[in-house]
Amino acid sequence: MVNNKLLRMKFTAKQIAQALNGNIEGNPDIEVSSLAKIEEGRPGSISFLANPAYTNYIYDTKADIVIVNEDFKPEKTIQPTLIRVKDAYLAFTSLLEMYENAKRKKTGISKHAAISPSAIIGKNVFIGDFVIIGDNTEIGDNVRIHGNSTIGSQCKIGANTILFAGVKIYDECKIGKECVIHAGVVIGSDGFGFAPQSDNNYKKIPQIGNVIIEDYVEIGANTTIDRATLGSTIIKKGVKLDNLIQVAHNVEIGENTVIAAQTGISGSTKIGKNCMIGGQVGFAGHVKIADGTKIQAQAGMTKNIKKAGEFFAGSPAYNYSKFQRSYALFKNFEKIEKRISELEKDKNSD
Repeated sequence: MVNNKLLRMKFTAKQIAQALNGNIEGNPDIEVSSLAKIEEGRPGSISFLANPAYTNYIYDTKADIVIVNEDFKPEKTIQPTLIRVKDAYLAFTSLLEMYENAKRKKTGISKHAAISPSAIIGKNVFIGDFVIIGDNTEIGDNVRIHGNSTIGSQCKIGANTILFAGVKIYDECKIGKECVIHAGVVIGSDGFGFAPQSDNNYKKIPQIGNVIIEDYVEIGANTTIDRATLGSTIIKKGVKLDNLIQVAHNVEIGENTVIAAQTGISGSTKIGKNCMIGGQVGFAGHVKIADGTKIQAQAGMTKNIKKAGEFFAGSPAYNYSKFQRSYALFKNFEKIEKRISELEKDKNSD
C-alpha cells in the first residue's frame, strides 16, 4: 500500500519532471505534497498510471499530477497535469526511493551505543541507541545501524549499508556495500553441526568459519544465515532474500538469485546465479542447483540440477511440465480407479 504521507514538502510538476527526466503536459507550477494510488488520488497528491486496467481512473482521479508512459493516449479530457516518462512504474518507484533515501539520511552516534575503542567508524554514519560494536570491526562511510543491533568483533560493514533494528552479526562476518539487512536478521550463528556418539548423545562440532555477504544484497526480516564449519557461507552480489529464510552452514547462493519466504537451505548446498525460488522450498544438503533454475513454492530439492534454466515443482521436485501432467492425473485418480474397477468387473462378467 502506498503511504499517503510520503512527501512532507511541496514539489512542483517541473521539479518532479526534472528529477525523472520526464516531459510535462499541463501546469508545470502545480504543487504536490503526497503520493497516492490513482484510484485514491486527491488534491495535492501525485500518482501514476502503468497498468492499462487502471486507465479509467485517470479521468476521475483528484490527484493533481499523474505520471504516465510516453505513449499514453487519453480518450477524453484529463484534469491532472501529466508527466510523461519511458516507464511510469519505474519512475514512481524512483520517487519512493528518493523519499526512502531522504528519510534514512540520519547521522550521528547515540550516547547509548557501546563501541569498542579499536573499532573503525567511517564518515557520516548513524549508530542508534543500544547498538554494540565489537573489537577491530570496521564500519564504512554512510552506514546506518539502527537501535539494539549487535556487531561482533573483526567484522566489516561496507559503505551505504543499512542495518535495521535488532540485527545480530557474529564475529568475523563480512558485509559488502549498499546492502539492506532488515530487523531481526541473524548473520553468523553456528551451523547445525553435531556428531552422534556411541551413547546416543551428540557432540557439537565447532563452527569456526564465517559469513560473507557481497554487495547490493537485501535480506528480509528474521532470516538467519549460519557461519561455515570451515571456510565461508557466501551470499553473492545482488541476492535478494525474503523474510524467515534459513541458510545453513557453507551454503553458497549465486549472483542475483531471489528466494521467497520460509525457504530452508541445508548445509553445503550450492545455488547458482539468476535463480528464482518460491516460498517454503526445502533443499537437502550438498545439492547443486544450476544457474537460472526456477523452483515453484513448496518444492523439495533432493538432487543436483545440472541443466541451466529449467523449472521444477513438487516434492521430490521434478520438471514442471511433467509435474503438471502428473498432477492432472492425480486429481482424477479416484475417477480413474473407479473406471478401472468397472472395466475389470465387465471383463470378469464376460
